[in-house]
Amino acid sequence: MIKNAVADRMHLLEGESAFTVLARARALEEQGRHIIHMEIGQPDFETPPNIIDVGCKAITGGYTGYTPAPGYPELRQAVTDYAKRYKNVDASREDVVITTGTKPVIFYTMLMLVNPGDEVIYPNPGFPAYNSCIRFVGGIPVPLKLSAENDFRLDPDEFKELITEKTKLIILNSPSNPTGGVFTCEDILEIANILKDRPDIFILSDEIYDRLVYDDEACSIASIPGFKGRTIIADGLSKAYAMTGWRLGYGIMHPDLAKHMELLVINSNSCAAAFTQIAAIEALSGSQNAVESMCADFLQRRDYLTAALNAIDGISCRLPRGAFYVFPDISSFGLPCELFAERLLNEAGVAASWGTAFGKFGEGHIRLSYATSLDNIKIAIDRIEQFTKTL
Repeated sequence: MIKNAVADRMHLLEGESAFTVLARARALEEQGRHIIHMEIGQPDFETPPNIIDVGCKAITGGYTGYTPAPGYPELRQAVTDYAKRYKNVDASREDVVITTGTKPVIFYTMLMLVNPGDEVIYPNPGFPAYNSCIRFVGGIPVPLKLSAENDFRLDPDEFKELITEKTKLIILNSPSNPTGGVFTCEDILEIANILKDRPDIFILSDEIYDRLVYDDEACSIASIPGFKGRTIIADGLSKAYAMTGWRLGYGIMHPDLAKHMELLVINSNSCAAAFTQIAAIEALSGSQNAVESMCADFLQRRDYLTAALNAIDGISCRLPRGAFYVFPDISSFGLPCELFAERLLNEAGVAASWGTAFGKFGEGHIRLSYATSLDNIKIAIDRIEQFTKTL
C-alpha cells in the first residue's frame, strides 16, 4: 500500500553506497567481526578544540533559537573573507547562503535552476547525489567521463561535445569524490574558454575538498573574470575541519540567486542551527593549524596507501591529488566491482565502496577512504593482499 502511495518522483532518488556498506559493516561488527572502515568519507580526527570551545560557549550563551534564514551576517561575512583568502573569489555577504551541510546547496541549485528536460553535465564517476538530484527535478543527466588514463581530469574535447542547446548546468568537483582527482588551473581555464560564449549555462562548483590538495593548487572557476555571476560555489566545514556532524555548509552565488535559495531554506528547514554558525565563524576565521596538520596526516596516508596498493598483484592505483580517497582499478580480477567490494567486506573485513555506485564509468574500481588511521590502513592492506590471492 505504501509503495503505491509514494509519489513517482521518490523512485528517482538513490542512496549512497558508503552508507549502505557502513550498515552492512556494523551488522558484521555486531556479530563480533573486526572491520576496517574505508567506506565512509568522514575524517577520523576530532573537531579542533578551538571550534568546540566556541560552539559550547555559544550554546550556554543563548545561541539556541532561530537565525536569519540565509545565516548570521557575521558568518556570511566570514565566508566572504575566507573565499577571498582561499578561493581568490571576491564576494559580499549578500552572495552567501548558509545551509545545513553542503548537500542542500547541491539540491537547492537543481531546484532553483533546472527545469524538466534541461541537460546537466556532471562528472562520472562522481558524487552520487549529482545524478540523483538531477533526475529528481526532471533534468537529463549527461555524464562526463573521468578516466584513470587522464588522471581523472576531464578531456576538453569530450566535454565540448557534450554541450548542446539544452545544457543548463555544469557540475565541477575538484578535488573529486570518489577519485581524488584535481582539475588543474589550466583545466579550469580551458573549461571557462569553452563556456565563455554560452552565458546561459551555469556552473555548480563543488569545492568541499579544496583545502585538501597535495601536489597542485585548487582553482575555483568563480575566480575567473566573467564567471562569478554564473557560478554557484558549494562548500562546507565537514571535511577540512572534521565537522561532519555539525551540519554546516554554504553557497556563494549571484545575490539574485541567493534570494531564491533563501526561499528554499525557509520552506525546507528554516535555518541552520545557531550555535553551529557561531562555531563556524571560529573555524573560518580562527587558527588554521589544525587543518594544515590534518592535511599533512592525509598526505602521509595517501602516499603509503597508494604505494601499497600498487605493490599488490592485479591492482593499479593512480596517485590522488586531493581529498582523502583512492580509486584503485581491480578489473584484472574479473569480478564486477560491486561483487568485489561485497566479498572484500565479508571475507576480509575491509569495508569499501564499489565504483559503479559513483556512475557507470566507475566499473572496475573500488573507492577506499584514507580518513582512517595509518595503523588501520596497514591492516587493511594486509587483508586486501591476502584476499586477492584467493581470487
